[in-house]
Amino acid sequence: MASSLMQFLVNPSRNWLAALHCKSLSKRLRKYGLRYDDLYDPYYDLDIKEALARLPREIVDARNQRLKRAMDLSMKHEYLPDDLQAMQTPFKGYLQEMLALVKKERAEREALGALPLYQRQIP
Repeated sequence: MASSLMQFLVNPSRNWLAALHCKSLSKRLRKYGLRYDDLYDPYYDLDIKEALARLPREIVDARNQRLKRAMDLSMKHEYLPDDLQAMQTPFKGYLQEMLALVKKERAEREALGALPLYQRQIP
C-alpha cells in the first residue's frame, strides 16, 4: 500500500504536483545549461566517483564543461540566452545505468564478504 502511494506521489504523469515540480526543475536547469545527472557530487558518494571513472572520456568532459559554464554564469548573475535554453535536454541521463551497475557490484561484494574496492576518505 505504501509503495503504491509513493509511486503515485513521485510519478509526474499521475500527480500534478510532481509534474509541476518536474517542470520547475527543468526550467532552472535549462537556465544554466545543466542536466539532472550533473547535480550528483562525486565527493559525496564514492559510487558516483567510480561510475564517472567508468564512463567514456567525452561524456565526462562534456559534464565538466556544463558545470564550468554553469558556475561562470552563476558568478556573472546571468542565464543562458533563450535560444540556447531551448536546445537543452535537462533530463537526458548519462549516469544512472553505470551508477546502478556500480551499486550492484558493491552490494554483491558485500554479500560475498569481500573487502570494498574503495574506502571512504575525508578529502
